[in-house]
Amino acid sequence: MNAGVWASTGPGFEEAPIRLLCFAHAGGGPLFYRPWRDPLLPEIGVLAAVLPGRETRVRERPCERLDELLPPLFDALRPYADRPFALFGHSLGAIVAYEMARLFSESGTGPPLRLFVSGRRAPHLPARHAPRHTLTDGDFLGLLTQLGGTPPEILRQPGMAELFLPSLRADFRMNETYDPAPERPPLFCPVTALTGDADPEVTRDDIAAWSAVTCRDFRMRTFDGDHFYLKSAPPPVVSAIRTDLGLLDPAPVGGAP
Repeated sequence: MNAGVWASTGPGFEEAPIRLLCFAHAGGGPLFYRPWRDPLLPEIGVLAAVLPGRETRVRERPCERLDELLPPLFDALRPYADRPFALFGHSLGAIVAYEMARLFSESGTGPPLRLFVSGRRAPHLPARHAPRHTLTDGDFLGLLTQLGGTPPEILRQPGMAELFLPSLRADFRMNETYDPAPERPPLFCPVTALTGDADPEVTRDDIAAWSAVTCRDFRMRTFDGDHFYLKSAPPPVVSAIRTDLGLLDPAPVGGAP
């Protein structure tokens, strides 16, 4: 299958019986999830979404609102749901994954096996910060340095920073202007919410509140680390994903429920 411009896969993806569709943080893309491929194979094939303005699509105009992004993203990824699949989203990607779970559930495809959300407060909770997409370039770069999710070589080089700042600002705006409709019915799929124990962006209560979005099984897992505790596919995170998808894993499962 040709992954197309919206999706990035790797060797073994086609043969895997379960697919994990992944959505990255602000400014992130397939490179963030590439280390996940081999540890999750052969049972789980990883697909990372490629949004406009990121990586191979860096020259494209980025989306600034979720309602602008979701329709074409869903149309592009729906063909990959031709076998059991799950969704995983980190930070901004958590709300993208959540809204994609709703679209899949309302379509003829049906709900995912499980929704994994990471590093973001539940959608119905108020923002913890004043809007940051309007910060000056200097303050915005300082914020990105503090969060640690953007490669330092990009932040240190003015030319590179100028290239990536528009898409990063667009992602922050998408996250900060997201306003889910009130009184939405809960999802009919299980949910796992994950967090780092030293994440400055969210609290345990913020993560636990994801339990309200589902009428099925809910699990909360906490790992050692900051906002990017899941970088480079640490074994406890990989083991938790495999376990929560019903696969036996010989490695100990990290994260306290």
